Amino acid sequence: MTAPAGNSWPRQLARLLLALAYAFVGYVHLRSPQGFLPIMPDWVPYPREVVLATGAAEISGAIGLMIPRLRRAAAWGLAAYAVCVFPANIKHAVESIELSGQVLGWGYHGPRLVAQPVLVWLALWAGGITNWPWRNRAPTP
Repeated sequence: MTAPAGNSWPRQLARLLLALAYAFVGYVHLRSPQGFLPIMPDWVPYPREVVLATGAAEISGAIGLMIPRLRRAAAWGLAAYAVCVFPANIKHAVESIELSGQVLGWGYHGPRLVAQPVLVWLALWAGGITNWPWRNRAPTP
């Protein structure tokens, strides 16, 4: 199996979908930061400001993914972002925190927690940083 090229249609599609998703979620963070405060771990200082900063980071990363000269930096940033917000996702799941009048069960939280490493990989792959799990193989003589 060979790696899709850096500008292949699967990577372009992944970049576009990832950028749209992060831009939308970033907008929601900026529009309604109070909605994310209940899942912030207690050890996070200035939680409202952190939620606003994460929204700005998501939008910046989304834009950066679409600009070739910024793509790699944006991919690294979005991968790091996905790692940094993981404690909030864990708190949301473990403490069964109500958001918008709903308590989401493990049918949501289980896949969401499993998807977080996939989001890290997807940012790195879409940004052209990794080819894993594909490898460029030299033809055998």
